Amino acid sequence: MDGKDTKNLTRANLRSNFGMVLQDTWLFEGTVAENIAYGKPDATREEIIEAAKMARVDFFIRTMPKGYDTILSDDTEGISVGQKQLLTIARVMLCNPSVLILDEATSSVDTRTEIEIGKAMQTLMSNRTSFVIAHRLSTIVDADMILVMKNGTIIEQGNHKQLLEKNGAYADLYNSQFA
Repeated sequence: MDGKDTKNLTRANLRSNFGMVLQDTWLFEGTVAENIAYGKPDATREEIIEAAKMARVDFFIRTMPKGYDTILSDDTEGISVGQKQLLTIARVMLCNPSVLILDEATSSVDTRTEIEIGKAMQTLMSNRTSFVIAHRLSTIVDADMILVMKNGTIIEQGNHKQLLEKNGAYADLYNSQFA
């Protein structure tokens, strides 16, 4: 990991290099700031706000009754799935991991929110190894390497342009979504 033998890293140190944004988001009982700082409890308020700005969720937070001090729970009303997703992106941005795993991070949101999440994810993925698991191909068209899987086996690989030129499974899926 970054030139270090992982055998020489503690489990906690190795895990701190990974950040995940999953399809199913979760919030816990606590303030917005505490939810964002979950992976970095010693974060300053300024760091939390900066992460929220990068995740494009700061404006929404500031419209809440007590802003960053608003109490949340996983079943909090008035927060959309997309807003929860942006809060979890801010959480990962604050931790600044070397490796990022995005698992269907935009699958439950509307198109407008997907665009906002996409912008936040572009910032998040910059200068780090990212694994993006997606059925919506709009999420991955800019990837350096796309692996197309079927029944657990990689059947195609390449970037978006290369895969379209192959006119195989990826091209079929892409054309079914955008043609």
